[in-house]
Amino acid sequence: MPKILGNIDYFIILLYFIVVFLIAWWAAFREKSTRETSSGYFLAGRNVGWFVIGASLFASNIGSEHLVGLAGTGAASGVAVAQFEILASFILLILGWVFVPFYLKSQVYTMPEFLERRYSPGARTYLTWISIIGYVLTKISVTIAAGGIVFETLLGINFWTGAIIVVVATGIYTIFGGLRAVIFTDMMQTFVLIAGSVTVTVIGLNALGGWDKMYEIAGSDFFNLWKPMSDPDFPWTGILFGAPILGVWYWCTDQFIVQRVLSAENQDQARRGAIFGGFLKVLPLFIFVIPGVIAYSLAQTGQIKLDHSDAALPVLVGALLPVGFRGLVVAGLLAALMSSLSSVFNSCSTLIALDVYKKVKPETSEKRLVLVGQIATGLLVILGLLWIPFIKSISGQLYKYLQSVQAYISPPIAAVFLLGLFIKRLNGRGAMASLIVGFILGIGRLVAEINKDQLSGLLYNYADINFLHFAVFLFIICSVVLIVASLTAPQPSDEKLKNLTYATTLKTAKLEYDPLWRRHDVLLSVILSLIVFAIWIYFRG
Repeated sequence: MPKILGNIDYFIILLYFIVVFLIAWWAAFREKSTRETSSGYFLAGRNVGWFVIGASLFASNIGSEHLVGLAGTGAASGVAVAQFEILASFILLILGWVFVPFYLKSQVYTMPEFLERRYSPGARTYLTWISIIGYVLTKISVTIAAGGIVFETLLGINFWTGAIIVVVATGIYTIFGGLRAVIFTDMMQTFVLIAGSVTVTVIGLNALGGWDKMYEIAGSDFFNLWKPMSDPDFPWTGILFGAPILGVWYWCTDQFIVQRVLSAENQDQARRGAIFGGFLKVLPLFIFVIPGVIAYSLAQTGQIKLDHSDAALPVLVGALLPVGFRGLVVAGLLAALMSSLSSVFNSCSTLIALDVYKKVKPETSEKRLVLVGQIATGLLVILGLLWIPFIKSISGQLYKYLQSVQAYISPPIAAVFLLGLFIKRLNGRGAMASLIVGFILGIGRLVAEINKDQLSGLLYNYADINFLHFAVFLFIICSVVLIVASLTAPQPSDEKLKNLTYATTLKTAKLEYDPLWRRHDVLLSVILSLIVFAIWIYFRG
């Protein structure tokens, strides 16, 4: 693969790095507050517009392992994997319409801080450490490793050299520029990412003979988003009822994502940014998954050789794309991993500075908090690099289990956030009981799954149930625990819950949005919903 990259490709990749640093430098140094205040460094001064927010939501979510994985699964089993991407469009509407008003009214910096205000300090501590540990063990290390693989397989550069280039380059502009540098580089990287992926899709379809030819070769089952309830990976019941629970946790309560809308200039900008992100999340089906189906179809006709499904994207790039376009696609892969990595660096350092350090030293100055955030980012860079050898030594199956930890413990987090907005009777005792019970059941599921072969009866069923179905059951259990345990302690006062629940906010709500913007956003939300329904109807096999 490295031999097929020409000088033009390397020039395009070099140009990509130069543009990223120029944008990061411009974003970081155009406003003094970015470097000197916590609001400037961690939330980009709270004056970011909707377009940048939406693009950053999209780019932060898409990693290079995401691209390769979606194309690989598309080549192996068709478009069903795209359900998670399509559902994200709906969940982003929930973020914009349901959660955003409370996040912005409360003026919080982090999601753990919001939980403390709504419930208790214990809830804040729980979410802080669950998030930090999860980011270090999974998001940071796997993204750095993916960067090393991209350099090794596509550029012929040693894995460790590639990993260090990616982490150091990303770490530098994240440390000095904070969230403003992250989200503005995300915006540029979104265009590079989409351009590279569209190029692969269009050239691949052209080589195959068009959409109809692809449908004919792959078969209708490859184009079915709705799999039977017995499907081990994407049962329709799990997609319809379980995936939204995980989606609410990821898109509406995870600092990694929500920090973007917290940086908005106002409620209108935040809401429209979420809606714009929802429109962008329609794209992965067509530009990430469909290339995998194209690769499968080309292999079936003997036009390419596909040894394993995960090689779908690299094989397409090598076999079909002319010199120059290959560099664009590699730049797209680098954009995907660098945007994800910079986002998780910034979000994790925000949690360390504001939810750990500031809790211990509440009188800390603004400049000190920014410095702590910068030092934390540097430490995260080092920790991520140190963790990579452990990833390579851990079996693939075990690492898959490690990645699934957050999926198993996310339903209780989704429950305390979502129900907390609508039921003012809920309190700190209920929240902690729900989070602890959910954590025990989730980790218990992980241990049972690892040892599934030695289990039988009820325990085997507990370990074997599809993780999306498990998410539904865990969410219900945690919701019941949350409500019942809350009834054993006094209800929080309306004053404490001001701007934190619908019941206590509507009483004193002021018009904090532009009615014209709101009408337009309602229309955009309806259009997005119709697009999603149209996709569901078309891709039904």
